[in-house]
Amino acid sequence: MRSPSTPRTHTRPASSHGTVRLPPIERPRRYIFLLLDRMTMMAFASAIEPLRLANQVSGQKLYDWKLASEDGQDVSCSNGVTLRVDMGLDEVTRDDTVLVCGGIDVTEATTKPILNWLRREARRGAAIGGLCTGAWAVARAGLLDGKRATIHWENQDSFAEDFEEVRLAKSVFVIDGNRLTTAGGTASLDLMLKLIARDHGEAMANTVADQLIYNSIRTDQDSQRLSIPTRIGVRHPKLAQVIGRMEANIEDPVSPAKLAEEVGMSTRQLERLFRRYLNRSPKRYYMEIRLQKARNLLMQTEMSVINVALACGFASPSHFSKCYRAHYQTTPYRERGTSGAAGEAGGDYDPGLIPEDDDCDLTGIDFPEEKFE
Repeated sequence: MRSPSTPRTHTRPASSHGTVRLPPIERPRRYIFLLLDRMTMMAFASAIEPLRLANQVSGQKLYDWKLASEDGQDVSCSNGVTLRVDMGLDEVTRDDTVLVCGGIDVTEATTKPILNWLRREARRGAAIGGLCTGAWAVARAGLLDGKRATIHWENQDSFAEDFEEVRLAKSVFVIDGNRLTTAGGTASLDLMLKLIARDHGEAMANTVADQLIYNSIRTDQDSQRLSIPTRIGVRHPKLAQVIGRMEANIEDPVSPAKLAEEVGMSTRQLERLFRRYLNRSPKRYYMEIRLQKARNLLMQTEMSVINVALACGFASPSHFSKCYRAHYQTTPYRERGTSGAAGEAGGDYDPGLIPEDDDCDLTGIDFPEEKFE
């Protein structure tokens, strides 16, 4: 036991500097992080920290990076933190990798000068990528046409509507040639570990992951979202199968009778299954999925209200507006923060024309041939 007169000693934690031996490199690989206004800090930090740690554990400068913005001025993140940048839209080399860091309101943050710069640097041979909603900016520049790409699951509906020529994946990250995209959040970490492994081997990537206390590295085959059983808190294979079919068929809803037939059940059995585990009918659950997609499209795209309705399987804008108001206590127009009358904005329907007492109980669904019992 230490006596009161014995001075307390402190042991320094073991340094990770130079713990992985690599042959000297000629020059570091450089990343240019283009920070869009109100970018998500989590996705950015998850990308830059693995590079710093790779330098640390190797004892040499494997990676270099610079932060850029449209005008060379500081950028505010969505959490209010301000980051100082190193450069504006300057020329980069063909060996550089440009990663666009997006966040909130990416459509407003993606200006014409940014698009022109991305196109110019892509023509010069630089690899181009998007972190989180930064993928939208890369796609808007036309640099993902014919490519596989991903984006945060909450933005996938609008992304698919805006960029039909992009092969959208639901994985955490995608590398297609010299185009890289991530779903955001910690998915950027998985991407960078993949790139570090490609550059300097699996041992280096694993050491960096250990430094980050990250013990489950995901690949480009891993899905962004939790499995359906995990999300709904129920492990019933037939229920998960039906919900999967619902989520995959929003624009052209599948009738309850058909869903039941596909899993070897009667419609009454399917009804009991949903009520037992989810406390709602299959039709109501399906309607909620469709309305969630509609809300995403309203908030994230410039699609007309009637086109949103059609994209979510509603045969008429009036039915869509009734059900939307019943579920979200507001109309599609008010959700978007606009107002209009019938005939405006390409003939959108004016939800104010619906009588206040004309409610929707979310049990109606547009099945022209099938009727749910």
